[in-house]
Formats: sequence, C-alpha cells, structure tokens
Amino acid sequence: MTGLPGGHGETREQEVRNAIIGIVIGVVVGVVVGATVVAPRLNPVGSEVSPGISPKAKAILPAAEKTLPPASRQAEKLSAKPVEKLEKDNRHPPFPEQVDVPTASGAPSGAASETPPGVKVSGTGRSAEKIIGTGKIATKKPAKSGQLASGEALSPKPEKAKTDPPQSVADSETPRAPPAPVYAPPPARPKTVHLKMASAYASTLPQLGTLAKRLDRDIWRVSDGRLEIKFYEPGTLVPPLEMFDAVRAGAIDAAFSTPGFWGNKVPALQLFAAVPFGPAAKEFLAWIYFGGGKEQFEEIYHANGIHSVFCGLIAPEASGWFRNRIRTVEDLKGLKMRFFGLGAKVMQRLGVVTTQLSSGDIFVAFESGAIDAAEVSMPSIDLKLGLHRMAKNYYFPGWHQPATLFELMINLKIWRSLSVSAKAQIEAVCGDNIRYGLAEGEASQFQALKKLQAQGVEVRRWPGEILEALNAAWVEVARDEAKADRDFKRVWESLSAFRKEYSIWKELSLPY
Repeated sequence: MTGLPGGHGETREQEVRNAIIGIVIGVVVGVVVGATVVAPRLNPVGSEVSPGISPKAKAILPAAEKTLPPASRQAEKLSAKPVEKLEKDNRHPPFPEQVDVPTASGAPSGAASETPPGVKVSGTGRSAEKIIGTGKIATKKPAKSGQLASGEALSPKPEKAKTDPPQSVADSETPRAPPAPVYAPPPARPKTVHLKMASAYASTLPQLGTLAKRLDRDIWRVSDGRLEIKFYEPGTLVPPLEMFDAVRAGAIDAAFSTPGFWGNKVPALQLFAAVPFGPAAKEFLAWIYFGGGKEQFEEIYHANGIHSVFCGLIAPEASGWFRNRIRTVEDLKGLKMRFFGLGAKVMQRLGVVTTQLSSGDIFVAFESGAIDAAEVSMPSIDLKLGLHRMAKNYYFPGWHQPATLFELMINLKIWRSLSVSAKAQIEAVCGDNIRYGLAEGEASQFQALKKLQAQGVEVRRWPGEILEALNAAWVEVARDEAKADRDFKRVWESLSAFRKEYSIWKELSLPY
C-alpha cells in the first residue's frame, strides 16, 4: 500500500514532460513552415535585401531609404521621368518605334526600363546587368558585404518576386535588345525629261495649233511632271518646212506637223496624211491600226532616223476659195492656186498652177495677184484665218482630204532612250488627241459656215463633171507615183487592198 502515491507522482511528471516536448515540436514546425511558405508570400515586392548586407545595414536600410542624400534623390527624380523623344529628323521618314522586350525580371528592356546595376534578380543570385542601346551588356560587380549596392534603393518600379527557381543561369539572364531596323531611303524620283517641239501651226489656229498645245499640256499632266514636250511657235526653232531634216539630224527634239509636208523627201508619207477620194476617218484609222498602215509608217520613218506617232485627226476639209466661180473643167486651166499634198498634183493634171505657201503668206499672195485661189483647211480654220476677205466662192466637198492626220515626230535616238512608260504616255496622249480632234472638228463646222454666209460667202458644190475629172486625174497620179517610188507602191497597194475588203462592210453598215 506504500507504493501507491509514489507511482502516481511519476505518472504526473511524465505527462508534463510530454506536453512540453509537444509544445517545442509545434513551435519548431511552425517556425519552419512560416519561414518556408508564409514568409515569401508576406514579404513585400522589392523588399529583398542582398544576402551580403550585414545585420547593421539591414537595420539602417529603411532609414536610408527615407533619408536619401540630395544626389540620390535627384537621381530618383531623373529615373522617374519618362525618356524624352529624340528630335524628329525631317529629312527622312521616321524609324519604326522600338518595342520594349520584357526581361527575365519582368521589366521592359531599353534605356528607360533598365534594372539598376548591382541589384540581384530575384531567384538568380546574380547581379543585374545593364543593357546598352547597341545590344552590348555591361556587367557590374556584386556589392561587397556590408555595403549598399549602387542605386539599389533608387529603382522607381519594384521587382516582382519570383517563386519558381530558374532552370539555369541562362534562363535568368536579361535578353539582348532587338537590333535596330535597317533604314532604306525612298527611291529617288526620276528626273524630268525635257523635249523641245517645233510646230508647223500657230498656237492660236483652231485644231491645227490647239492640238499641238493640247499635247504640250496633257503629256505633262499624264506623266506627273516627269516628261515635258514644250511647244514652240512656227519659226522659233526652225522654219516649218525644215523640221523634218532638223528632227532627223537631232537639231531639234521633236516637231508637230502632218506627214503630207514631206512628200518632196519621202513621197509615200503623203498617203499617211490625206488621200484624194480616199477613206473617211473611221476607215482610215481601221487601216492604220489594223490593216498594216502603222507598221509601214514606222518603218519608213525609222529608215530616216525619226520615230513618228499619229497625234491628231480632223474632219473633211473644204475644196478651196476662188475669186471667180468655176463652172467647167476649162475654167480651171491656167488658174494659179495655193494647194497642198497629193491634191496639188491632181490639180496640175487639170491645168492648175499650184504653189505651197504658209498660212501667213496667203494674204500677201492674194493681194499681189500671185494666186487666184487657195485651199487651206476646214470652215472653222478658214474663218479664223480670214480667207473670206480675199475670195467669196467657197467650194465643197474637200475631195483631196476626206480626213487628215497629224503627227508628232521625235528623233529616233531620243525615242529609243525614253522609258517604256514615257513612250506609252506619248502614245496615249496622241491617241486622245485623235479622238478630240475628230469630235471637235465635226462639232464646230456648221457654226463657222453660218458665220461665213452671214458675211457674204457663197457656199458651192463642185459640178459632177468636175469631180469625175478630178477622180480620173487622181488615178493617174497614184499610178505614176507608185511606179516612181517603191515605198509609195507598197503603201498604196496595202491601202487599196484594205479598202476593197472594207467596202463589203461599208455598203452594209450605211442605211443610205
């Protein structure tokens, strides 16, 4: 019975010991768990301190942040300011804006978002490296133990704590900045090509001169100022009847005229200007563009060092102004008349003495009695020239020129030196000149005729017998010209064959 109290005391003491041991174990486990799990989550972002800093430095660090020296505060202000944009260079287009690339620490790359040197990147154990604009990396030595890293407390943006350790040292390094984009300057604007164009017609002369001026204006517009064909009045560069030789020799760049002017040099070119009793405008153009006419035209000109482009077309002309009324073929014999092209050779077969004069010389010739009649052009142009003041008998139809084509001659070497686009622009503008000239000519003649009749002009038609005599004379002229010149022969045969085939359509297409 004596041993009962002592056994009870030992049991009590053992229970107290076990309780104390359990408390100690619980405290240890709590400390370990708090240090490894809870503490990182409760630690404020950016509050990490380099392991190399002494306990004293840790104690004074908060105070150091509050009491920064003036120089450090100034640096903090500067680091908080946005980076100023470079002054814009107006000479070239701006470079594309640089894109900030996120670094391993989560901060953007570039001068405005550098990690302060000396601060360790979370989870790496390495000091941050400062990125230089050119892509080079400047490595800073880690701070010595017991000292603050340079600029450590000056970062305006705290780093985000990282919980996942890096896989390797390379993964934690800040990536290099992307290389600056290569700047390619815009292509240089092509230089403007300047050509001087002599004209056979004054700029004030309806259609003949205005079509040349229109070419000057429109080629500049279509080429956006990269091609200029400048108009020069007749005689400014060379006399009109010398333009062919001047263009061929390169003395002038270009000339606006009609191929009929050069019959004394190349007889075949007259067939590309106007053909007596020949095709009307639509038939003429059909042969030129789809019957082989254009190819022959260019071959002949190229052989003479010239490239020529069809650049105008006008409606039928009048047959001429006569002082006296013409009733029979006999009235034509001995008549002195200004006439042009192949029609002049036809008139010569009927006894007319022809001469080729410029428009400015016609009035003097009428007044002096050097001529009795003159053929120039259509009513709107003749009205402008004032020919109704010299003669009052105005005859139709213009059998010698049912349609008249005009041209732009260019020195062949210059033409070949032009770009493909410049050649296409010239052809396009000249093609539009053909459309415009034909439409304008057809629309303006009846008003001109009314004005002429109001001033006492007698509008007359040739008697049938005279037209038949003129047609027969033309057949003889064409035959003789073909015998005398090989080019005339092949062009005439080409045109005649096309017209024979075209007559099938012509007969069916007309309602009258």
